[in-house]
Amino acid sequence: MSAGVPRAVLIGPPGSGKTTVGRLLAQRLGVAFRDTDADVEETAGKPVAEIFVDDGEPRFRELEREAVTTALACHPGVLALGGGAVMDEHTQRALEGYAAGGGTVVFLDVSLAHAAPRVGFNQSRPLLVGNPRARWVELMQARRPTYERLATVHVVSDERPPQEVAAQVHAGVTGAPVPAGAEATAQQGPSAGGSAQEVQS
Repeated sequence: MSAGVPRAVLIGPPGSGKTTVGRLLAQRLGVAFRDTDADVEETAGKPVAEIFVDDGEPRFRELEREAVTTALACHPGVLALGGGAVMDEHTQRALEGYAAGGGTVVFLDVSLAHAAPRVGFNQSRPLLVGNPRARWVELMQARRPTYERLATVHVVSDERPPQEVAAQVHAGVTGAPVPAGAEATAQQGPSAGGSAQEVQS
């Protein structure tokens, strides 16, 4: 794996803990944390919700694709992607190439029951308008096969403090022993041609 690419890339739905766990993981690894949603907002000069309203989802996805491509090429830390970023074919190919080169793609998995209080469905989330819980389930069902296909490490974050999840992700990234209380099983990682480690209690 090249020195200029991320140590780990976190993917998963809203409420899985990508930002919180990502920051903790970055601290453990002694590297910087980066979030592509924040990169998009900086480029556009406005929040994601406003980009959806003012410019439409296609424009947001275009900015997101550019942010992911740039970060995968030059960010040597921990990278968190927006929940829907993996549905872009260009991003899928980029992540497959990153994983094939030895990179770690972490799928942070979570159930609706545990995602709901974390997400705060009363907040402004452009893809969760109307019935936010039903929309979350619909999006997760559509995206799960892609999350699972691209991941080289699969961690379930239900009923766990972020510090524990970050410790388990750290073990998956570095190959260190999995923390006590967690059970790891090896599964085939289709995108990387290697094994995807699943860590859950």
